[in-house]
Amino acid sequence: MRLPQDRIEVDGAPLDKAPPIYLILNKPRGVVTTASDEKGRATVYDLLEPGVPWVGPVGRLDKASEGLLLLTNDSGWAAKITDPASHLDKKYHVQIDCVADADLLARITRGCAPEGDSMDSRPVEHLRAKSARLLRHGDKHSWLEITLDEGKSRQIRRLLEALQVRVLRLVRVSIGPLDLGNLKKGSARRLTPEEKKAIDRDLLQ
Repeated sequence: MRLPQDRIEVDGAPLDKAPPIYLILNKPRGVVTTASDEKGRATVYDLLEPGVPWVGPVGRLDKASEGLLLLTNDSGWAAKITDPASHLDKKYHVQIDCVADADLLARITRGCAPEGDSMDSRPVEHLRAKSARLLRHGDKHSWLEITLDEGKSRQIRRLLEALQVRVLRLVRVSIGPLDLGNLKKGSARRLTPEEKKAIDRDLLQ
């Protein structure tokens, strides 16, 4: 026996399900990843072209962070991207306030458990990076490439703060096989069919 299926109608007419949309956005620093902001700050939705159907962010980048952000109306796909079990590599270029040496890079990948508030009842998290390498440096600053394969809130900032290193800039440059390429800051575009297939293949591994 077939069970009845839910049917959504507007004024008696069936409401068709919106076709899936997959967007990649190069988020600028200072823009928040919310639909609206009580403080009147610019949001990622201000960067989308008029007429784009509703999409939601896949994960988040905090206000001070920049770079690759995915948006979609496919909630199932978004859940797979953010699921820690997917272990999708996410690469970040991070400017720090010191010249990184081999010891610091090793401590970033070895990780640590930041000390929390003594009144905080949440379990202690061990924060670590999958890999860390030096990209370039000046007299007082360095740019690192840090790769994560798990998704914990403000993971890089909290990890480096625990190591007494200050983050000056943080830019996400790739998620799995997807990278920013030459996408201009503040611009968004749809994923190509090839890009969608590539990341779906990674999710199946």
